[in-house]
Amino acid sequence: MRDSAAFRAAMRDGWSMTGTDATRLVRNPRTPKRATLLELLFDLVYVAAFALLSIRLAHNLTWTGVGQTLVLVMAIWWTWSITALLTDYYDPEQAPIEAVLTTTMLGAALMTIAIPSAFAEHAGVFAGAYVGIHLLRGILLVSALHDYVVQVRAARFLFWFGVSGIPWIVGVFVGNPERAALWAGALAIDFLSAATRYPTPWHGRVPLEQYDKTSEHFAERYQQVIILALGDLILVPALIFSRDGGFGVARVVALLAAFATTLLLWQLYAYSGGVISVLVSRRRPSRGPRLAPYTHSVMVAGVVAAAAGFELVIARPTGHMPAAWACLVVGGPALFLAGRTIFEYAYDGRLSKTRVGWLIVLILVTPPMVLLPPVAVTVVGGAVLAGVAGTDQLRTSGKLPGWLDHPAPQR
Repeated sequence: MRDSAAFRAAMRDGWSMTGTDATRLVRNPRTPKRATLLELLFDLVYVAAFALLSIRLAHNLTWTGVGQTLVLVMAIWWTWSITALLTDYYDPEQAPIEAVLTTTMLGAALMTIAIPSAFAEHAGVFAGAYVGIHLLRGILLVSALHDYVVQVRAARFLFWFGVSGIPWIVGVFVGNPERAALWAGALAIDFLSAATRYPTPWHGRVPLEQYDKTSEHFAERYQQVIILALGDLILVPALIFSRDGGFGVARVVALLAAFATTLLLWQLYAYSGGVISVLVSRRRPSRGPRLAPYTHSVMVAGVVAAAAGFELVIARPTGHMPAAWACLVVGGPALFLAGRTIFEYAYDGRLSKTRVGWLIVLILVTPPMVLLPPVAVTVVGGAVLAGVAGTDQLRTSGKLPGWLDHPAPQR
């Protein structure tokens, strides 16, 4: 009760012009909702990160390579999502928050550089940067904040990133597969502690009221990162296309399929106003900051997988289609569609039965794709996505029954 009542008092003081320096760091709900230029600059690091993750996956297409890449994707993603939550709760134009953003950007750049050899000679760089980002952020915030509520919020985050930092660092000094297991366990700590609202000794959990501040700024940040991730589907294939092989018909078709897939995935994401309309609907205000990191991680993983698949197909568009390639080219968009569908259902209570049906189609068509040349698989995958977008448009126009977009029972 103390935490909840103090929080409301701190918010009242922090949003006034006479509040303390500590509470002034909390974002004023009357301030502009647009992302700052520093936030946009911060995002640019992730353009390189997503591209390197896709390239790494394409070049390490084994069970071990896929598992390692998944760990790296989740670590890269978590640094972004925690930073997005930071700048939605605190004012990103205040000097201490700008300092946190710039140091996080440096750490994210080091993680990105280390991606190709993160499980080899540069394991220390990747793990050290990840742990350093979260510990330094917590230390800076605890030092800058002196009001009980806003300080204890930062202390909760610092405590749990300190706990997860142990297996990250220990993993540097062991070999594989132990390193991958330790780092996966560390990420599990990060994801589960966030899901349970950072229960911390002597401080309890983050009050639900602190998740009720979902704003258009928060929604816009997630929309922006999805744009960056989808850019990976253009950047990686374009780099491979321009490197060698010329303008053969099959390669051009594969490149066009990558471009079409990018547009279609964006259309699926932006359907009915996209994440902004869902997050700011206020039907379940505390769910946005809590659910968006998890559902969007599935979408980002899907884009990384699809971009890796298109890299392989553009490099060799004809001949035998390995099953692993088909899983990337078709399974990547399926992951994206699954993440978007789950997000809308869990947060806004709407389940699109047509999208679920198309998701099943994507899963069912993947095994037979080994009978087609690689370039044909990209076309088939794009055709299914076009079908999803088409039924979305029909439902919006009222030409499909309303029960196909069924509201879930309120919970």
